[in-house]
Amino acid sequence: MSPSADHEGPAATPARSLVIVGTGAFAEVVTAYFEEYTGYTVVAYACHDRYRRADTFNDRPVVALETLHLSHPPSDSLSLFVAIGYRRMNTLRQTVFADVTARGWTCATFVHPGVKIWSSTRLGQNVFIFEDNTIQPFTTIGDNTIFWSGNHLGHHSSVGSHCFISSHVVISGSCRLGDNLFVGVNATFHDGLTIADHCLIGAGAIITRDTNPHEVYVPASTKPFPKASHELDF
Repeated sequence: MSPSADHEGPAATPARSLVIVGTGAFAEVVTAYFEEYTGYTVVAYACHDRYRRADTFNDRPVVALETLHLSHPPSDSLSLFVAIGYRRMNTLRQTVFADVTARGWTCATFVHPGVKIWSSTRLGQNVFIFEDNTIQPFTTIGDNTIFWSGNHLGHHSSVGSHCFISSHVVISGSCRLGDNLFVGVNATFHDGLTIADHCLIGAGAIITRDTNPHEVYVPASTKPFPKASHELDF
């Protein structure tokens, strides 16, 4: 992890070029946010050649990741963002992130301009923080971690690298969340917990104790009521 307090917001200058690695829905979404709220211009998309299905995506060229250095070499005026989802506990995104940074590119970090980032907060590369997140002071978010909309990260808590935090997750104060986590919608962590690497926390889970690596927490789903809606006096 290479934490930094720096992030890209609406005042990001000078204008810079951005290549987004990925050609799916997530790539489209992050394009909209980067171009709406930052000085970045998305100039191309990239993916491994075996997954390249067309020459263009979202009206921009698609470049094979293996030859990206020929058309878009690392430079101070170019950044990458790896827009790959959480499959295989984020390891697909992790592998690509490790590859592009080892080859010399810097990955951009995005924080929605409505989200307060304190001087005591440290953010890694390739972090994406959507709107309506509360990030309290003395917090750390590692490389390549995604915070979807509407979460709470409590004071003196840290979230590791290569994580995906869904929406409306509450991480209370003084928690330590490890690497390669997936946390589902509406999950809650009591204060002071240590969550080990590679844990899958399902939607609506309430975590009250430390975890071991690779554990899975999936609360029971709501069962259908025995009567149909038209049978109720509602």
